[in-house]
Amino acid sequence: MRAWTVLGIETSCDETAAAVVRGAPPGPGEILSDIIFSQLEEHRPYGGVVPEIAARAHVEMLDGIVERALKEAGCALSQVDAVAATAGPGLIGGVMVGLVTAKALALAAAKPLIAVNHLEAHAFSARLSEGVTFPFLLLLVSGGHCQLLGVEGVGRFKLYGTTIDDAAGEAFDKTAKLLGLAYPGGPRIEELAKTGNARRYDLPRPMRGRQGADFSFSGLKTAVRQLTLEEEVNAADLAASFQLAVVESLIDRARAGMAMFRRDFPREASPAFVMAGGVASNGAIRTALAALAAEEGFTLKVPPIRLCTDNAAMVAWVGIERAGLGLFDPLDAPARARWPLT
Repeated sequence: MRAWTVLGIETSCDETAAAVVRGAPPGPGEILSDIIFSQLEEHRPYGGVVPEIAARAHVEMLDGIVERALKEAGCALSQVDAVAATAGPGLIGGVMVGLVTAKALALAAAKPLIAVNHLEAHAFSARLSEGVTFPFLLLLVSGGHCQLLGVEGVGRFKLYGTTIDDAAGEAFDKTAKLLGLAYPGGPRIEELAKTGNARRYDLPRPMRGRQGADFSFSGLKTAVRQLTLEEEVNAADLAASFQLAVVESLIDRARAGMAMFRRDFPREASPAFVMAGGVASNGAIRTALAALAAEEGFTLKVPPIRLCTDNAAMVAWVGIERAGLGLFDPLDAPARARWPLT
């Protein structure tokens, strides 16, 4: 399969990003440039992402970031083979900014447009970094999503489990807020937990042992809230106890997902178990799931931390995957707030 050079644009939440990637499936690909402007400081006073602020920042920053990405890659817009942009799911204002920009660039340069599902971009990030082959089991775990899927190919997913309420990343951020930690809370919980006693507080492991592979984190979040209201807690011990509860919940649900994957793909001797999304940056979770994967005959594959959080390189890579199959989109491709993989 021929190599493609694709410009990718990502604006689904609070990162304004553009990247140029070259390669061919199954990867790995060559990241020629990867520019990310984080809006953390703009949103920090509010303890979370404010959609209107995010969209405005994308409008102000995106043109310059695309220009930087092309310059660092050493290529002109006329030299890329296609333009890919996140078309959903995400904050609709931000998604529209990136998608409309991509449409304008594609039209001006007479290049094909590829409208990318943000979740598929996370799913394929391990193909970009390591060339993981199909099929593989995916744990997509982030601030807005928590899913277990069998990945058969481009646009081909089997859903084994999803959160019935909150995502794991949201639970991390809400717990951090209850402990008075600054936004974003996930990295601060992980750091604080290193000094805490993880057995100090007896917190629930929602859905553990249940049939299927669905997740739930609302009850865990509520239990943390009740503790902080009822007593003066030790922040480090509660952070460690919370993180352990998340880890053990993920292990239980991932084990169930592995059994489902084995049922559907019995010929795979040592399949990849890919963890992607922002929460995949958590070292304690990675360590625990690596041990589970080895126990169950899987090989854990986690993209580099920079590719776990939102970025445009993974969007460009999906552009390469889809371009290789001739899957291009018309210029009236819609922006979508919701766009499930299945």
